[in-house]
Amino acid sequence: MPEWIKSDRPVAYEDALAFMEARVAAIAAGTADEAIWLLEHPPLYTAGTSARQADLVDPDRFPVYEAGRGGQYTYHGPGQRIVYVMLDLNKRGRDVRCFVRALEAWVIAALAEFNVTGEIREGRVGVWVQRPEKGLQADGSPREDKIAAIGVKLRRWVSFHGISINVDPELEHFSGIVPCGIREHGVTSLVDLGLPVTLEDLDVALETTFAAAFARACVQP
Repeated sequence: MPEWIKSDRPVAYEDALAFMEARVAAIAAGTADEAIWLLEHPPLYTAGTSARQADLVDPDRFPVYEAGRGGQYTYHGPGQRIVYVMLDLNKRGRDVRCFVRALEAWVIAALAEFNVTGEIREGRVGVWVQRPEKGLQADGSPREDKIAAIGVKLRRWVSFHGISINVDPELEHFSGIVPCGIREHGVTSLVDLGLPVTLEDLDVALETTFAAAFARACVQP
């Protein structure tokens, strides 16, 4: 099992990148164990490798960082659980699609611990929840809001970056970007859904569901 690391104070983005770079190199060299790091960041925007400048609506609002991960623009800030996954796919099957499915399954399983139904949508990265009380989409289906983002990078088949799950962030802060390049849908959080969930509650759910979610998704430890 990976080492679980938790930071109780917001971690500067530059410090997080430096830590991941060093740990991933050590994992690849066989001198460190896999790790899952639970943390928060101060308010900031990150740009993935597919980010479009037009999707940075308010570039002067918060610091903007080139993340090097897959995906587009996303917001990080207090009240959002960042889950950086430094896992060795050499030992878990060198299958990127299965790895991403495992991350999705893990988020969905953790949300289910709070009776929240997370869903995956073709062509829309991340995990979504239906919001029928908020009205209908153009096609007549219930509105859907994003509750978790996923963006990873691999080096020598060791992963870094990972997942962000909205527990109780300031949702208005997402308005400075087009989150993940998707304009037609909103963003939500566990607290926005009416659930009095804390970061610590989510941490327990993530630890509880990790092994089974990965096993079901085809990435074996």
